[in-house]
Amino acid sequence: MFLVNVDKEKCTGDGECVNICPVGVFELQGGKAVPVNQDQCLGCRSCEAVCPSGAITITEV
Repeated sequence: MFLVNVDKEKCTGDGECVNICPVGVFELQGGKAVPVNQDQCLGCRSCEAVCPSGAITITEV
């Protein structure tokens, strides 16, 4: 299982994480990425890689 964290201060809301995630973990809400389906996270870390502001961290729990 993985914990998905988005730093709201860093998030620019560009939506790259929404586009890259193969299982739809993220949604844009109020101009920020929100992990709405974090129980679906595969831990592939694609979202971390594409986030230009480094706002996303994935932690295995």
